[in-house]
Amino acid sequence: MMTSLYWICLAIVIYSYVGYGVILYILVKIKKLLSKKTEFDSDFLPAVTLVVPCFNEADYIEDKIINSLELDYPKNKIEFIFISDGSTDDTPKRIKKYNEIIALHEAPRNGKAAAMNRAMTFVKTPVVIFCDANTHLNKESIRELVKHYKNPNVGAVTGEKRIIQTDKESASTAGEGIYWKYESYLKQLDSDFYSIVGAAGELMSYRTELYSELPKDTLLDDLTQSMQIALQGYRVIYEKNAFAAETASANVGEELKRKIRIAAGAWQSMTRLGSAFNPFHNLKLSFLFISHRVSRWTLAPFSLLMLIILNILLYNESMVYNLLLFAQVLFYAAALMGWYFENKKIKIKLLFVPYYFFIMNLCMYLGLARFLKGKQSVSWERSKRA
Repeated sequence: MMTSLYWICLAIVIYSYVGYGVILYILVKIKKLLSKKTEFDSDFLPAVTLVVPCFNEADYIEDKIINSLELDYPKNKIEFIFISDGSTDDTPKRIKKYNEIIALHEAPRNGKAAAMNRAMTFVKTPVVIFCDANTHLNKESIRELVKHYKNPNVGAVTGEKRIIQTDKESASTAGEGIYWKYESYLKQLDSDFYSIVGAAGELMSYRTELYSELPKDTLLDDLTQSMQIALQGYRVIYEKNAFAAETASANVGEELKRKIRIAAGAWQSMTRLGSAFNPFHNLKLSFLFISHRVSRWTLAPFSLLMLIILNILLYNESMVYNLLLFAQVLFYAAALMGWYFENKKIKIKLLFVPYYFFIMNLCMYLGLARFLKGKQSVSWERSKRA
């Protein structure tokens, strides 16, 4: 029984991080062979509203406004809303300097979801686009997002999150950059197969009519909103040619703070998206959600812990178990060394990847504890960026 459990746990880990991607790659290749290539209409340019929720972004907000105003989209078809609810610095004052921007501000700090809900009452266009205040959008991003809405089956379109690489990469920069490159590749496969199951809040768009008011305590607004739209039968598309670029977290401590919040939000989302687990509701969506999200949030972290325990108990049962235990010890030793060298400000990129992988899975446990205690605040918690 112990050996069976060991191999089941190992299979879960391999499937969650590698096997799922391989299977999806094959399914997408088959689909492309059987379907026609999509042709886009470059003249399809619906009116859009770009909404930027921000909190205490005085140092960066004007750069964000300039970047937004320089986007390549007809000026008579785009509106801008910057909402700074709860900001206590000069963010609201700096936004009001620009007549092209609808500046919204209230003193109470009720969290991002509440701010988004309030901003939506001012949106009159058929498409609404949300992006973070600390990101830089490429000039073609709006055109690349909206071209998909010509298809009535598309309910939401997300852009790509890109991590700006620096010459002096920390564990956070290297690990997060590699993670997002792989995650972006999986999202493209999800989208090509059917629909993505977790949008990038850094750049996300919706059909305005499909936007649902979020509970104020929502932690992952992008995931929740996009999944609610997908559960209605609409596709959520991934568009890599529309991207939001940002620097990585300043250090692993800042990234840890951000990841724990995301992990707590993941657990919250699973309790609220019950239909996503039901293959009879939508088989494709259920397969993608469980394989891409749920397995990494729950089964894989649990299996990684069980593999260590079971491998120790199975030591000397055979050479295979001895080698696998050695491989595990070697991996976690590399993660520990990555932590050591990060604290010493010594750059050894090869060690940053296992360190970041370990941190990601550790955060799922810490996020679960925070979710169960109900101690995760919905208020913005800005992470320091590199």
